[in-house]
Amino acid sequence: MDKLASHYLAHITELNRRVADVVSRESLSGLVIHSGQPHRQFLDDMDYPFKVNPHFKAWLPVLDNPHCWLLVNGRDKPQLIFYRPVDFWHKVADFPDSFWSEHIDIKLLTKADKVAELLPKDIGNWAYVGEHLDVAEVLGFKTRNPDAVMSYLHYHRTTKTQYELECMRRSNDIAVHGHIAAKNAFYNGGSEFEIQQAYLIATNQGENEVPYGNIVALNRNASILHYTKLEHATPHPRRSFLIDAGANFAGYASDITRTYAFEKNIFSALIEAMDKAQLELIDLMKPGVKYVDLHIETHRKIAQIMLDFNIATGGAEGLIEQGITSVFFPHGLGHMLGLQVHDMGGYLHDERGTHIAAPDAHPFLRCTRTLAVNQVLTIEPGIYIIDSLLNELKQDKRQAQINWDTIDLLRPFGGIRIEDNVIVHADRNENMTRDCGLD
Repeated sequence: MDKLASHYLAHITELNRRVADVVSRESLSGLVIHSGQPHRQFLDDMDYPFKVNPHFKAWLPVLDNPHCWLLVNGRDKPQLIFYRPVDFWHKVADFPDSFWSEHIDIKLLTKADKVAELLPKDIGNWAYVGEHLDVAEVLGFKTRNPDAVMSYLHYHRTTKTQYELECMRRSNDIAVHGHIAAKNAFYNGGSEFEIQQAYLIATNQGENEVPYGNIVALNRNASILHYTKLEHATPHPRRSFLIDAGANFAGYASDITRTYAFEKNIFSALIEAMDKAQLELIDLMKPGVKYVDLHIETHRKIAQIMLDFNIATGGAEGLIEQGITSVFFPHGLGHMLGLQVHDMGGYLHDERGTHIAAPDAHPFLRCTRTLAVNQVLTIEPGIYIIDSLLNELKQDKRQAQINWDTIDLLRPFGGIRIEDNVIVHADRNENMTRDCGLD
């Protein structure tokens, strides 16, 4: 933890600077950031797994304790109201004693409904940041998640501090251990469910600890972009394996995808071509480059791959202009990454919240920003055989440009996606995923 500790003070100093700036311009006394509350399952006495407010965990790695509150104004030492009830039914959180706790003033809250006694007396001048607007109203907050404050925080949150970058390197390292275990489980004959268990054991994280539901897809299931069913039976024959899975470290996510072929064949060659294209796209990343331009360049590379593998005929630009490449690559190149898997701020042009919409031809693109130093993004090109989209091609003249025999050959393999997590530096890119040893 030494490196984290050395970076942490600079991290909260930067967060305080941002808060001081935005509360001054919005004439607020400060922000009260709520960790959140459990959500009760309908007609039951159990709660859904707790997910902490990302604005809360930006300040400190308290991820599993509801009913906590953070008071920040940019001038004074951040104050944490830490929930620690008397409870013999559940494990009670230990009093914070970590590398970050000396930089935070901590007050204990033993009863959640008594928090008003610890909040500022002029609560009407403070802004509430959190999910539970009904609670905020009862407590007397007049300002709740104000647009100007949220846009400012989201815009600047895409620039990571050194503390955040170190957390994300460690998150990638954990996930890479899982990916290697999952790859071995695939080649050793595991089912989707068994591969998932191998991944979780290797990362030492449970299903509710990883940042999103892992995609573990064998054979044709790899063509379903958000496949999370997890079959228990092992398919025969084994053809392909796509895994999209991440890990958490101190509240920061990794998001990594790999695709494998069980044997050497046209699909394994297609994976190699996609891997090469993905690395070439990463090489194009640098400050000042528009992410939309990288996405469009991805379509050019996919068009060329389609021509090289006799999936389609014609010219590369024609395949793009007619929307043919979008049938095989229907999602965006990637997204911002950090406190959330699809981190906030990907569409913001400035701190005022000016929105940069995705191009009409690429509506599912999750980032339209211009790249800048210390941003972290995923790069995840793919190519898939998705029958529901291919059926639309069959309805018009574009079907003549598709080699349907090749489609039939590739259909049982599902699809390919290769995804790495990349830091943009002033003079280079840092591919955290590959640096952690995942080819």
